[in-house]
Amino acid sequence: MIEIADTARVSPLADIEDSVRGTRIVVGDHAIIDSFVKVKPAGGAGDLLIGPRTVINSGCVLYTGNGITIGADCAVAANCTFAPTNHNYISRDIPFNRQGFLPSRGGIVIEDDVWIGANCVLLDGTVIRRGAVIGAGSLVRGEVEAYTIVAGNPLRRIGRRGN
Repeated sequence: MIEIADTARVSPLADIEDSVRGTRIVVGDHAIIDSFVKVKPAGGAGDLLIGPRTVINSGCVLYTGNGITIGADCAVAANCTFAPTNHNYISRDIPFNRQGFLPSRGGIVIEDDVWIGANCVLLDGTVIRRGAVIGAGSLVRGEVEAYTIVAGNPLRRIGRRGN
């Protein structure tokens, strides 16, 4: 089920697939989904919840997997990938794409007022706390503390935002 607030702006060039599993895709008030954003319900039964005034820029791919929650007033720069799911690859005798998926690590949770730089990859189990800044090109799995600034790959903390 796709729910887009009346005040949200979704580019006609964005591709938002509806879920065949009945999960929700919700775009909040005044949120912006730019051109060439791809939302694909795949790899789990989680919802995608995009908060008010959040901007998802061009070229981002969001697999719903085990769920993605993005808070209010967030900015996601171009070409980011959100992948809250993991293929199972335990057996050598079965191709990995026939083994299903590993158990959830909690999906992806992004709190309010977070800035995610271009070309970042966020994996299942990522929690980014309020006010954090994730530098371009970062790979994130795990928790980033509130108001932390991180840069590079591997993830490197370089300071605190604000006072």
